[in-house]
Amino acid sequence: MDFHVLMWVAFGVIIAVVLALDLFVLHRDPHVVSLRESTIWSGIWIAIALAFGAALWPLGEHGFGPVRAQQYLAAYVIELALSVDNLFVFAVIFSALKIKREHQHKLLFWGVFGALALRAVFIFAGVSLIEHFHWLMYFFGGLLVFTGIKLLLSSEKEIDPEKSRIIRIVKRILPVKPEIGGPSFFVHIDGKRYATMLFIALILVEITDVIFAVDSIPAVLGVAVDPDSGKADTLVVYASNAFAIMGLRSLYFALAGIIALFRFLKYGLAVILCFVGVKMVGGLGIPAFELGPLDVPQLMPSFKLPIAASLGVIGAVLGISIGLSLLLPRKRPVKDEPKLLPEPDGRQD
Repeated sequence: MDFHVLMWVAFGVIIAVVLALDLFVLHRDPHVVSLRESTIWSGIWIAIALAFGAALWPLGEHGFGPVRAQQYLAAYVIELALSVDNLFVFAVIFSALKIKREHQHKLLFWGVFGALALRAVFIFAGVSLIEHFHWLMYFFGGLLVFTGIKLLLSSEKEIDPEKSRIIRIVKRILPVKPEIGGPSFFVHIDGKRYATMLFIALILVEITDVIFAVDSIPAVLGVAVDPDSGKADTLVVYASNAFAIMGLRSLYFALAGIIALFRFLKYGLAVILCFVGVKMVGGLGIPAFELGPLDVPQLMPSFKLPIAASLGVIGAVLGISIGLSLLLPRKRPVKDEPKLLPEPDGRQD
């Protein structure tokens, strides 16, 4: 068997075993995930992700090696950092739709399961497109810079999932019981099938991930694609995404109570997106063009930034943004912060 295929098999086994353990053993019965449990599982997922990257390091003879391992680590850090910023959206969805805390883990489990499938489609398509149309790296690089600037200048807005157009469309297609928030996605009442608010929340979580992927996948490709060959290892790209997404559930419960404190994280992520975008374009250089009447060909030569340097910049920006958030907390009282883990509502089933 080809060694690369063997690594895919090993990766698949790790994901399948942990998912089965999570769903059928540890969370067979709905319960509120404690801070201790979520912290332990966050540490386990981070350890698994780092161990997988470490396993790539000595496999240079098999198509991996230090460069691929560093690409994987940089992609994982970017994906994990962007995921943390996305946790706030999940919290708002749960709060607005009054999803009980004991049902949130099940919702995130199936949300992550769907995200893994969608990311596989996006990543394989993205890698294939770049390999066949190398110029798309200019587009992805420009998109990242645009997104970073937009994030840098954007203001915080209230999010009201109940007013979502998607929700209105779903309610036209499926009868919905808004007073039922779980534990099932569907219920049968008087012989008729109804969707619960848990199912509505699942749809919103999946759509949120699709929107989020528009930013995160180009960013990951920006550090994993070789600017010379235009090729990337799909295992490196997908595994980094998968491990970050898989740890997202535990990370949500571990950070939900304090995520609002990271006030400067948004700016750090904006800088990282711009940095990766510039790196993508810079790795290709700017094609020659004529400079007015002088008719002098001008060319911006490409510059190659080592992946280790990119990883250092990403880590430094994240460290500074988190450090500033802790050193310069918000002045408003804590009671004004949004409640990211709503208490169970007695009006639900």
